[in-house]
Amino acid sequence: MSETLLEVQGVTLAALLEAKERRANRQHEWLLKHSQPVLSLTLVTPGPLKDSIRYRNCMAVALQACDQLLWRYRWPVLERRVLWLPTGAEAMWSVAHSASELKAATVELEQTHPLGRLWDADVICPQNGPVGRTSLDLSGRRCLVCNEPAHACARSRRHPMDEVTARVERLIDGWFSRD
Repeated sequence: MSETLLEVQGVTLAALLEAKERRANRQHEWLLKHSQPVLSLTLVTPGPLKDSIRYRNCMAVALQACDQLLWRYRWPVLERRVLWLPTGAEAMWSVAHSASELKAATVELEQTHPLGRLWDADVICPQNGPVGRTSLDLSGRRCLVCNEPAHACARSRRHPMDEVTARVERLIDGWFSRD
């Protein structure tokens, strides 16, 4: 697909919901197959555009950061898969390690990496399901624009989409234009 097509094609809500369902099915299959936690990584991509050169580059950095994290802790990876989809890039790892420690490490990565705010790392435990930030006594994500709780701003649509998208683009451009 050409860069021009990547930059202009939006995704429908129906396609996003279908992709989310397929991702949940893949996660469930891996939980059954490996009986180990699954790390599922997507990007925060507001608006209808989910696949662009900018987003693919951001995901490449996220993949490298997650791979390095798992390697640094020497947590065994049983399986890894990356999908480059029109609905947005997705990656999954099956990791033979404690789900709560894996979640804590990915939250730290999201909070400390300059692009981490744009990464959505979900951890699913085979016994207890999704591991949320609150289960680790951590606060929820903050809004990209005003730093209030992200879920409140998203639900109320407090900020115009072009403002949120511009903030995402500035974060990505800032990372790739650094010295």
